Order: sequence, then structure tokens, then C-alpha cells
Amino acid sequence: MDLRNLVGLVVLLAILGGPSPARAQRDPLAEARNRMVDRAIVDAGVKDARVIESMRTTPRHLFIPAKQRQYAYLDAALPIGHKQTISPPFVVAFMTEQLEPKPEDKVLEIGTGSGYQAAILSPLVRDVYTIEIVEPLGRRAAKTLKDLKYANVHCKIGDGYQGWPEHAPFDKIIVTCSPERVPAALAEQLKEGGRMVIPVGERYQQMLYLMTKRDGKLVREKLVPTLFVPMTGTAEAQREKKPDPAHPELVNGNFEESLENSGKAAGWHYQRQLKLIDEAAAPAGARFARFSNNEPGLGAQALQGLPTDGQKIKQLRVSLSVRGQDIRPGRFPYQKASLAIVFYDVDRKPVAEKFVGPWSGTFPWRRVNRTIDVPTKAHAAILRIGLFGATGQLDFDDLKVEAEPR
Repeated sequence: MDLRNLVGLVVLLAILGGPSPARAQRDPLAEARNRMVDRAIVDAGVKDARVIESMRTTPRHLFIPAKQRQYAYLDAALPIGHKQTISPPFVVAFMTEQLEPKPEDKVLEIGTGSGYQAAILSPLVRDVYTIEIVEPLGRRAAKTLKDLKYANVHCKIGDGYQGWPEHAPFDKIIVTCSPERVPAALAEQLKEGGRMVIPVGERYQQMLYLMTKRDGKLVREKLVPTLFVPMTGTAEAQREKKPDPAHPELVNGNFEESLENSGKAAGWHYQRQLKLIDEAAAPAGARFARFSNNEPGLGAQALQGLPTDGQKIKQLRVSLSVRGQDIRPGRFPYQKASLAIVFYDVDRKPVAEKFVGPWSGTFPWRRVNRTIDVPTKAHAAILRIGLFGATGQLDFDDLKVEAEPR
């Protein structure tokens, strides 16, 4: 969505200033937070009442740098400095629910970041032990958690790849950064019968797993495709397959591949109101992606990350097939059916946003081709497709991205 329009909307919700108590009833942003929880978490399928209550009462804005606080109650990842981000609220709620936190649990978190995930867990479990490898972030998070009186959260600066053996074993482990494979130390420090939620995979193609320890071994269950910052330190040094920022490529742009037993498109992250449709008349192959939405303002989208080096790439050539039925704008002018590419610098701050579309009304399959300039500061990009709050039905197929070198 257009950041300039977005600022005008969310600034009305943001009351910036000094620290305030964590209790929602004394928090002037409680209304904005409850609205976010209702629309982005409850409506998206999170059901655990304890998790939902923690999301309602935890002041996310106090875990975000002051310049970003006006966006605190959007369901979006935000930069927190030092090349790190705070996860979208839905992701935090979903991972927490999958962990099945119990009041007697001792939980290990890898990747403290802002401290927000630890704060969400704090009222749900006995103790949270959280590790952050980036010292300035770790110290800032520890201070925030202490100031807000999360007394059962214990912070440490260190490499989460090694876990925290002094306090092992843990009933639950949650990892908020992505290694290429599960660190052996974490598997060892998880209790028999314990649960671990962890994103694993390549830099821009990851799967969120639920792992349960049975007979000393981890049993894996695929949850959803996801996109997290990489686990740094030892995990990153040992990464075998690394991205090629001079040659970005989309995965499953024709939507032929799906995740088994889920109906979700492989390779695409944070899917909302997306269905894979089998149809002989599909422009490419036998399947395409369909976004449908009847409620103005409700999210219907998917995204995919791309390594993109603006020093090496001049332009991206985007091509796709698209079809629409009764598409209308959402509650606000920026909520339009479109394709968007957001470029980020090395610190994961947005430097430009480019659009293909928007689309409206009803129209048959059409082929669309666009050439998009890549900012020289670009280090990565996120391509998003969908209705983005608009209503109607929007179909995508045969989506391709090709890079033109400088």
C-alpha cells in the first residue's frame, strides 16, 4: 500500500510519548490494538483465548522505535534497527498458539529482537528465557521488558545457535529467526514431549515447522510458508545455499505447486483469502491463484521475498496474467487490487514501492508486462499480489520476474 496514504491513516491512531503501563484499560492505544487483534488475528483464524488476550494487553508500540510507532497496530513487519525486524502481529499470535503455552512451562526464545514475542509469552507461561545475538538490540529489549515489569522474562546476549544449556531442558522453544537447519543444541535442550516452533530453509524460501520431541527425536509438521530474517552467527556461517541478489527469481509463479493437505500455494508467504483453482482454461498449466473478498478493508494477499542488489540490477521486468470480477476499492483510497514491489536497503528499511495495476471492475484474462526501476540502494525486495482491502475476485497466473543488469 502507498506509504504516504498510510501515514495519514495511522497517525490518527498513534499517540506517541513516554512509556505507559502494559494494562490495556490504561493504554490510550487499546482501541487501535483491539481493532488490529479482531481483524488481523481473530478473523485470520487464531482461536486460543489466552493468546488473544495477551495480544490485546501487550503494548506493541512500546517495543518499536519511535519513528515506527505510528505503524504499530498494522499487521506488518517493521524495522527495529541493526538489520532486524519485529514480526507481524498475526505471525506472533500464530506461532504462540502453535506452541500451546501452559502456565507451568519454561520457554526458550531464540531471537529476542524487540522483546515483543517474549512479552506476549510472559503472562502465558512460568518463565521465558530469551537470547539475542545483536548486543544493542538485546540490551534495549531487556530494558523495555524490565521497565514494563515482565519479571519472568530472563534475557541474555549470545548466539542462540547454542541454546541456553544452564537452564535446559525447556518445555517449549520458539525461534524467531531462520536457520538453514535445526541447530542440534536446540533439539537436545527440548524436553521429551516438548514443542518447538521454528522457521527453517533458504534465505527467501522458508517453512514454519512445529516439531515435537518423541523418543529423543524431532517429529516435523509443516505449518505454513514464511519469511523471517536469517539466524546469524554460527547458523549463517554454516549456511550452504545462499541467495543470488544479481538474479532474483520467483518460485511457483504459475501456482502449480501446493502444500500437501493445506490447499496453500507453495513458495508464497502470509497467504490470506487465497485459493488454488484447477481450471482447464488457466493461462499456464492447470491451476491459478484466486483472491476473493467481500468485506471492504479485509486483507486478501500473498507475498514472496526476492534477493535484489540495486548495484547490479537496473530493472525488473514483471509479466503476469490477471483476471477480475466485480473489483471495487476498499474502505480507503489506497486499498486497491494490484501487484506491488517494495524495495528495502541493507538495514531492511523501505526505500521505494512500485505498483502494477491497480485493477477494477470485471475483465477477462489479460497479459500484463511492466518494467520497474530498481533503486541503487536496494538490497532485497518483497513482491505482493492481491486485493489489499478491495472487494471482488482477482485471479493471477504465470507470474514472472526477470532482472536486467546495470
